[in-house]
Amino acid sequence: MKIFLIGFMGCGKSTLGRKLATKLGYDFIDLDHQIEMLAGMPIGDYFAANGEPAFRVFESKTLKEFNYPDNCVVATGGGAPCYFDNMQWINENGLSVYIEMPPAALAKRLESGKDKRPLLKDMSEEELIAFITGKLEERNPFYQQARQTVSGISLTPDALRVLVLSDV
Repeated sequence: MKIFLIGFMGCGKSTLGRKLATKLGYDFIDLDHQIEMLAGMPIGDYFAANGEPAFRVFESKTLKEFNYPDNCVVATGGGAPCYFDNMQWINENGLSVYIEMPPAALAKRLESGKDKRPLLKDMSEEELIAFITGKLEERNPFYQQARQTVSGISLTPDALRVLVLSDV
């Protein structure tokens, strides 16, 4: 089974995904890391050099053409489900799980790593919450197409494992 974790940056897709994969005995794939390996540069650099439209095409191609093992947990990029027919493709090719979190909780998680995210690095806490709120309004119609939605607040790998296995 392929399990695709979706949600806004900072919701825990990579951290929980890695732990969930270990608990299930599955492979773990971080789609952003795959993109960086294929591009030969960090996503921020790719964005700067080529622009967001080119990145989204590359991201969609990577999502759909990656050679996934039969049993894996995939952490997608936060925007990946929101472009082209990516969400439909995810739902047709595995179990999609939306890790939902409120903007203030996401902002708190993202605060410490802002330097690694060029888009966020100069934002105040209030600006960050406003930015996240706006992005979630745009993205929620896509995120809410997931087969499962779970609150990311206090979510443990074991609770996520139970949820995923209940869908098999």
